[in-house]
Amino acid sequence: MSASSTPSSSHPTNHSNKTSEAPDAPEAPAETLDAAQRILVCVAWPYARSVTHVGQIVGSFLPGDIFARYHRLAGHDVLMVSGSDAHGTPITVDADREGIPPAELVARFHALIVETLDRLGISFDNYTITTSENHYRVVQDFFLRLLERGYLFKDVMDSPYCPTDRRYLPDRYVLGTCPYCGFNDARGDQCDNCGRTLDPTQLIDPRCRLCGSVSSRIEIRATEHFFLDLPKLEPRLLRWLTSGKDYWRSTVLNFALNWIKEGLRPRAITRDLDWGVPIPLPGYEDKRIYVWFDAVIGYYSASIEWAAKRGQPGAWRAWWALDSAGRAPARAYYFIGKDNIPFHTIIWPAMLMGHGDLALPYDVPANEYMTMGGFKASTSRGNVIWTRDVLDVYGAEPLRYYLTCTMPETRDTDFTYDELVRRNNDELVGAYGNVVHRTLTFIQRNFGGQVPEPGALTQADESMLATVERGFTAVAVAIEAVRLREGLAAAMGVAREANRYLDKQAPWKAIKMERAAAARVMYTMIQTLNGLKTLFAPFLPFSSQRLHEMLGGQGELAKAGWRATRIAPGTPLPRPTPLFAKFDPPTPPDTI
Repeated sequence: MSASSTPSSSHPTNHSNKTSEAPDAPEAPAETLDAAQRILVCVAWPYARSVTHVGQIVGSFLPGDIFARYHRLAGHDVLMVSGSDAHGTPITVDADREGIPPAELVARFHALIVETLDRLGISFDNYTITTSENHYRVVQDFFLRLLERGYLFKDVMDSPYCPTDRRYLPDRYVLGTCPYCGFNDARGDQCDNCGRTLDPTQLIDPRCRLCGSVSSRIEIRATEHFFLDLPKLEPRLLRWLTSGKDYWRSTVLNFALNWIKEGLRPRAITRDLDWGVPIPLPGYEDKRIYVWFDAVIGYYSASIEWAAKRGQPGAWRAWWALDSAGRAPARAYYFIGKDNIPFHTIIWPAMLMGHGDLALPYDVPANEYMTMGGFKASTSRGNVIWTRDVLDVYGAEPLRYYLTCTMPETRDTDFTYDELVRRNNDELVGAYGNVVHRTLTFIQRNFGGQVPEPGALTQADESMLATVERGFTAVAVAIEAVRLREGLAAAMGVAREANRYLDKQAPWKAIKMERAAAARVMYTMIQTLNGLKTLFAPFLPFSSQRLHEMLGGQGELAKAGWRATRIAPGTPLPRPTPLFAKFDPPTPPDTI
C-alpha cells in the first residue's frame, strides 16, 4: 500500500442492511518467548504510478530493512514482505493520460521500483504486486470470510460524481477547504495539514481534481456498496490498543486511541471502478474492492506467495496462523508513514479480528514525515526528491546513512543535500572510513599485510575491546526497540572511540622504537574493525561486506551472526580500498 494513501472516510446513509453479529474469536494473549524469535516485517506498499521518493524510503523501506537485517544477524527467523500497489483511481487517471492500459503503467513502474530498491539494498524476502492471481484470490477469500462472519454489510452511500468527466470521484480526487483547519487544498479523504480524516461531503467549496469543476458542478449521488462494520469491532479494538502497548510510540498509540474516541463508523470497502480486485459475487461487475482494503491484505497475500515460491505452500502459517489458544506465531512489525496509522492500528486490525484466525500487529512503529524544503513529500503535488536521482549522484550508503541519521521517528525532519554531504564527509569518511583506512594501510606498510601477534594486551587495549562489546548491546537494544537513529549513533560512537584510541596509542611513533607495542595496537584495531563491520551491517550492508572481505573474511557477512569475533594473528589481509568517498558541496540552490 502507498505510504501516502489513507482510508476512505465514506460511510452509509443508513444501516438498515446490517447483518447479524458473528461470535468473536478469543483475544490473542501476549506472544510467547518463542514467538520473539520469529519476526514478520511488513513494509508499506508504494503506488506503482511513479518511482520511489526519499520520503517513502525513510518512512518505511529503510527502517524495515535495518530492522530485518539486524534480526537475521541475531539468528531470528525473519520474513520481510511488501509489494507495489497497482490499484486505485490515480493509476487509471495516469494511464488514461498516457493512453495506455493501467496494467501497462503499473508493470513499468513496478520494474523501476524493484530496480531502485535493489540498488538501495532493501532485502525483501518477497516483493510482489497487487495484480497477481494469488493476491486477487486471497483478497476475495478474505472478503467472503468477513461477509460470512457478519462483518460486512450492504448499504448505500453518497458519493461525489463529476458530470464533466462522467465518473464517480474517489475521495482523494475531491479537493476543497478543510472544515476543521481551513486548509484550502484538503483531499476528500484526509487533510494533509491537520491530519483529520474527512468525507468528501464535508469539504467547503469542493472541486474535481481532474477537471477543476467548482462545487456547483459536483453532484452527490447515492450508490450501493459493501461496508466494513467497524462499530461492531470497536470494543475489541479499544481493549487491544489499551492492553500493554507501552512499547508503542506514543504518537502512534495516541493517534489510534483518539480515532476511536471520536467514534468509528462503517467504512465503504467497494467503489464504482473497473480497475481493481473484482467483487466475488454476482451483480457487482461494475464495481471493485477498494484499494485501501485490498492493499493491507497484501502483507498476508505476499506471505502466502512467498511460501508457494519456496515449494512449501503452508509455510505462511508459521507467521500468521493463531494457535488453538489464540497465540500469535510471530511478532509482526508494520513499517509505515504516519498518514497510514489509521490503516494499521484500526482498520487492518479490525479486518484481522473479523477474520478470526490471523495474528494482529505486534508493533506499528510509524515514522513522522521527512519534508522536502519544509513541505510534506507528495508525488501527486510534485514535491518530491526521487530516490534514483540521489542514488545516481551519491550512491546507496551515503543515502542510507543520512536518512537513518535524520529518520523522523518522533518528529518531522527535512531533507537537504547540504546535510547529506556534510554527514558523509564528516562522519562516514572522516570518522568511520578514516579509522578503517588508517589501520589497514598501516598494517600493509609495516606488517606485511598480516594481522600481527599482539603479545599481552594493556588496559587501554582491553578497554577498547570492551567498548566494542558494549556497542553490540547498545545497538541491539536500540534496534529491537525500533529506535534506529539511536542504534546508528551507538555504532558511530564506537568508531569515534576507535579513532581516539588510535590517536592516543600513536602506533606510527611506536613502530620506530617499540615494534611490539605497534603490533599490539594494530591487533586491537583489527578486532575493533571486525566488530564495527557487524555493528554497521544493518545500516550499511555494502560497505560492511567490503570491510568483511578486507579483514580476510569469507562468504556473506549477513550470515556471520550478531557477535564480536576475533581474527587470528597471521591472517593475511588484502590491500585495502577506501570504504567511502568525499563529496563536493552540492550546487546551490540545494540541487544536484
